[in-house]
Amino acid sequence: MSGVISHEFEYYKPKDFGELSELLIQYKTKAKILSGGTDLVVRIKDGFEFPEIVIDIKSISELKELKFDGKDLFIGATVTFNELIESDVVKEKFPLLWEAAKSVASTGIRNRATLAGNICSAVPSLDSGPALLVYEAEVILKSNNGERKVNINDFFLGPRKTVLKEDEFVYGVNVPLPQKKNGGSYVKLGRYNGEDLAQVGIGILILEGNEYRIAHCAVGPVAARAKKIEQLLNGKPLDDPLIEEAKKLIEQEISPITDIRATKEYRIHMAKVMFERGLKAAVNRMNGKGPDYGEKLI
Repeated sequence: MSGVISHEFEYYKPKDFGELSELLIQYKTKAKILSGGTDLVVRIKDGFEFPEIVIDIKSISELKELKFDGKDLFIGATVTFNELIESDVVKEKFPLLWEAAKSVASTGIRNRATLAGNICSAVPSLDSGPALLVYEAEVILKSNNGERKVNINDFFLGPRKTVLKEDEFVYGVNVPLPQKKNGGSYVKLGRYNGEDLAQVGIGILILEGNEYRIAHCAVGPVAARAKKIEQLLNGKPLDDPLIEEAKKLIEQEISPITDIRATKEYRIHMAKVMFERGLKAAVNRMNGKGPDYGEKLI
C-alpha cells in the first residue's frame, strides 16, 4: 500500500548524548538517526533504506538550541527550517541563510525538516548547501571519542556521502558572522512553487572590499564553491563586462546532468542567468537597495 512503512525496525529515543553514543557504538551501520524524518521516512517507505535500528534524537535538549553569541550562530541538530525563518537574529544577521531556508519545500515540510538533516542527506540539490558554503560554516560532529569540527567545504564527499563516521552524529552547525558589510542572494530554480527540488541553486555573498563568495547546488555531485569565478572577481568592482567574463567560467565550475527535472543544457543556461541576477541583487542589497531578501529573483 502506498505511503505505508512495511519494513520493520527497532525504535530508540535517547534522552542524552551518552545514551545516543552507546546506541551508535552498539549498532553502527545498522542504525539510522531520525531528526525531522522528512528524508529518512520517505526513503524507508519507498524501499531505499532498510535500517534495523532507528534512533530518534528529538528528545535531546541541547540539540534544540539556536543561539547567537555576537560572533557565531549555533544551529542545533534538531532546529527546523521554520525556526530559522522565525528567528529575528537569523533574518537580521544571516539574511542569505534566512532566504535559503524560505526556499525549502513547503511550510509543512519546514516545520519538521532540519538544517542538520538537510546536510546529512547530502543530496546534490540541498538548499542549505550554498548558503552554508558562502558563510564558511563549520559542522560539529560528536562521538564517544569526543568532538571534531569539519569545514562545510570538506563535509560532502559525493551524492548522499559525507565524512560522518559510523559512531558520529551531527551535534550542530556553527555559522560565523561576516566581519564586513555584506550582501547576499540565494537564487533557486524550480519547476513550480512548493515542494520541488532545485533544478539549479546559486548562493552569493559579497563583502565590502570586493570579496566574492559563490556556491552552487543541483548542478554537480555535491554543493560546492565556484573557486575559479571567485578568483576572477575578487578585488574587482562589479560591472557588466566583468559579469560577462565570469559567466563564461560557469561551464568550468558546474557539471549538471539531464534528468526528469531538467536537461543539462537548460541548467547551464539558467545558471548563467541566475548568477547574473544574484550578483546584481547581492551588491545592491549590500548598498541598501535592490529586492528584499526572500523576493524571488527568477
